[in-house]
Amino acid sequence: MLAVFAEFEREILRERVKAGIAQTHAKGTTFGRPKSAAMQTAEIKRLYRKEKLTKSEIARRLGIGRTSVRRLLEGA
Repeated sequence: MLAVFAEFEREILRERVKAGIAQTHAKGTTFGRPKSAAMQTAEIKRLYRKEKLTKSEIARRLGIGRTSVRRLLEGA
């Protein structure tokens, strides 16, 4: 009997989460974790091209991951 109620409660919670996500998309706001490294794309490109820093040095200086630096430079 408890399993039936647990399953019912889980289904209600699932519907609420889906409704919240749909409402967020309808408002046009972004959903999820902010893209912190992507906001520094211009600074990454400047450090790489003008100051000739390595990808590791750029990552250390800006406090982001080296892979993020590499991905943003390759996408440019």
